[in-house]
Amino acid sequence: MPHEPTDLTIIGGGPTGLFAAFYAGMRGMSSRIVDALPELGGQLVALYPEKFIFDVAGFPKILAKDLVRNLAEQAMRFEPDIRLNQRVAALEEDGKQFVLVTDTDRFPSRAIVVAAGIGAFSPRRLPAPSAAEWYDRGIFDRVTMPEQFRGQRVLIVGGGDSAFDWTHHLVGVAKEITLIHRSDRFRAHDATVLAVREAESAGKVKIHVFHELERVEGTDGRLARAVLKDIKAKTSHPLEVDAILPMLGFVSDLGPIAEWGLTLSGHEIAVTSTMETGRPGIYAAGDVTTYPGKLKLIATGFGEAATAVNQAVHWIYPEKKVAPGHSSNMAIFGQKED
Repeated sequence: MPHEPTDLTIIGGGPTGLFAAFYAGMRGMSSRIVDALPELGGQLVALYPEKFIFDVAGFPKILAKDLVRNLAEQAMRFEPDIRLNQRVAALEEDGKQFVLVTDTDRFPSRAIVVAAGIGAFSPRRLPAPSAAEWYDRGIFDRVTMPEQFRGQRVLIVGGGDSAFDWTHHLVGVAKEITLIHRSDRFRAHDATVLAVREAESAGKVKIHVFHELERVEGTDGRLARAVLKDIKAKTSHPLEVDAILPMLGFVSDLGPIAEWGLTLSGHEIAVTSTMETGRPGIYAAGDVTTYPGKLKLIATGFGEAATAVNQAVHWIYPEKKVAPGHSSNMAIFGQKED
């Protein structure tokens, strides 16, 4: 399905993409966000909506889902066109405009900002063959509502940030929590590991290292137990569970974006100080980018989004300045222009 052209198409609806949409509106440009996920927010909503974030300027701490809500409210002031569940398939050029092609639609625009985070991503699945049939019926690799596990016996698989974050967050919610990991070395933040270890000492969490999930069993159509394997002792034992949360990281790639003639460095887009990608009219911002000294932070993505959008404004409308001026002096916000 073809759509009306916009000045700017933003690929990715995470924090960087949402701020890019706001900034486009602030500069008087029409914009569209295209994202493969079913809701705005990117990794923040898909992977850790209940996690506190402490390093966003102006917020001593804020839940990931609340930051997304605020960013969406800020962006919607300028009514960007939001297109979700749209997986990018190709990019074409039609005269002086680009056409972003998805599985179902065609979105024309004059410039593009790639704010795709780590690219299209999906959680790693449990290797046990018996687990496949229980996904979304007892096995959940994404958690959006912790309350669904209230009073349940929960098994969490993994040793990284997501595994320890959810173990910590479900203390006091789940009836029983068991965490298993293939080794005794964890990849999570030390503070979270310490908090979970303290919960273990208080009898609120059980941690089994050098363990893996051997198989999953059910009774009467319901998930009933996980069979755990001690990979050192080479023994197995059952664990009665109501839910399994595999937190094994995710698989990501740029997909078709890697074929657009952009300057790439591994699985990232190498950009200049003006967020140029090597192809005129296409800019990039956020975790998808790399350059010397790059910091993969939400705060960094905000600044990169502003730079990318301002450059796109000047590229589309050469008569407009790159520098936007201060928002506190803009008529678009009801202020008096300097």
